[in-house]
Amino acid sequence: MKIGRRTGASLLAVAALAMMGAGQNWTLAIERGEAFHTVGNPDAEMTVADFSSYTCSHCGHYARTGGEVMKLAYVGSGKTRVEMRHVIRNPIDLAAAMAAWCGPKDKFLRNHAALMFAQDDWLEKAGTATAAQKQRWVNGPIPQRLRNIASDLGFYEIFEQRGYDRPALDRCLADTERMEALVAATGSDAAEYGVRGTPSFAIDGELLDGVHGWDALQPQIQARLDGDQGKDDGLGESSELSTDSAFSLE
Repeated sequence: MKIGRRTGASLLAVAALAMMGAGQNWTLAIERGEAFHTVGNPDAEMTVADFSSYTCSHCGHYARTGGEVMKLAYVGSGKTRVEMRHVIRNPIDLAAAMAAWCGPKDKFLRNHAALMFAQDDWLEKAGTATAAQKQRWVNGPIPQRLRNIASDLGFYEIFEQRGYDRPALDRCLADTERMEALVAATGSDAAEYGVRGTPSFAIDGELLDGVHGWDALQPQIQARLDGDQGKDDGLGESSELSTDSAFSLE
């Protein structure tokens, strides 16, 4: 089943690449902000903000399917750029985001994809973790907690395939300045955009109500490119946020 899912995503990507046609591939234009990455033409007609959590299964599904198509069909052509913003709900989210940021900016997209395509496997490990393992994730110095999560969920093996050895990933997991920026951005994005569930999307700074997947997002993008405002149709599912899910570096 997992092989079929990946194959399906690959076919979608190939179809989207064909739609993109000749010319510059703007998916290679990546910029790094304090707590997010921007992919695409800086002079694009619109900016789509993608608010996702690594522990949100709906976010994983979007990343493996619609997210790939959007980058190739809309970002690659230069019409749209994407801001990839993290929603940190728990220590696992933080560990995954810190791993995704490891290395120079040009490695982020493939790091992100590696985590999302392996999500089913490591979320299953998280769901079957022992009480002792979970205690290791919430007690002690935060870099050590993140290393424990990376070890228990198999992040080291995932990133070894990406060319990272254990000390390199450990250094990234110990970047306290990055941790603080990612956690703070979750709160500021919730306040500025009104993000209450994941995945959520904003176009040119305006959060799309009820849009939580590609089937609902694609018509919004196309309508605006065609000169129409578009209409939120409420399609898609999201993982809701609550005050209990707010994460802090305590």
